[in-house]
Amino acid sequence: MQIGFYTSTFSDRPIEEVLDFAQASGFDAVEIDVGGHIKSPDKVESVVTAARDLGLTVSSIALFGNQLDSDLARRQTLRKSTADFALAAAAAGVPTLVVFPGRDETASEDANYRNFADHLNSLIATGGSGALTFAIENWPGPKDDFIATTPDGWKKIGALVPDPRFGLEFDPSHLLRLGVDPYAAFDEVKDRIKILHAKDTAIDRARLQQVGYSGQGWWRYVLPGLGMLDWMKFLRQARVAGYDGIVSVEHEDAEFGWPRNSLESRKEGEVRALAFLRETLSAL
Repeated sequence: MQIGFYTSTFSDRPIEEVLDFAQASGFDAVEIDVGGHIKSPDKVESVVTAARDLGLTVSSIALFGNQLDSDLARRQTLRKSTADFALAAAAAGVPTLVVFPGRDETASEDANYRNFADHLNSLIATGGSGALTFAIENWPGPKDDFIATTPDGWKKIGALVPDPRFGLEFDPSHLLRLGVDPYAAFDEVKDRIKILHAKDTAIDRARLQQVGYSGQGWWRYVLPGLGMLDWMKFLRQARVAGYDGIVSVEHEDAEFGWPRNSLESRKEGEVRALAFLRETLSAL
């Protein structure tokens, strides 16, 4: 497995600086955030080339946004952008485009799944027999209501989009705070996983006891190794399942400068995550 990081942690810094940091720190790969570092489809080729010129693998590009936005104009704009980025990513040889399903709060659950599945199937069909894959990250969204972010949702969307060019960017940190066993969840979708996100979750049990699951302040995202997940167990499970792709650090740990505080602290967090993952992988 190779280790990379998601560049959104440095969305306030030029992509050239971020790529230089990745190379100098010993990362193998980068997952490039569209909003922070690409901006428009015509920039994909040059950014990807700059990364590869430094010896970095580009694991994916990630396009944030609610693909099921109830505002039809916003939805259409995002979907047009998604299709354009898909074509640009494919042309640049990027293996995966990551998107977020979202939710249309005015539509039923089934309608949301059917609509998103139709969208994905259209994107895949447009790509012909190309190698580009599409992945959804299991972030449940700002209201914890995005579709297809738990095992039940993955079954639904997987049945509607059977093409193997569709899968998951599997992030165990979200499952931990939702009460879903990440190890069992991984086994259910191991053949659909395109990228692994390396992020952990810490839970304050005393606070949780006081406020319950609907309360605030009882969980937070942390660097891998600083939360609840047994990374030795998890990465061994992934290896046994045949996963040999990218482990992409998504640094959202406020103790290490996230989101836009000390740049040096953010860099320290990335380097710390890299060292932890290298040590864990070497011990498998």
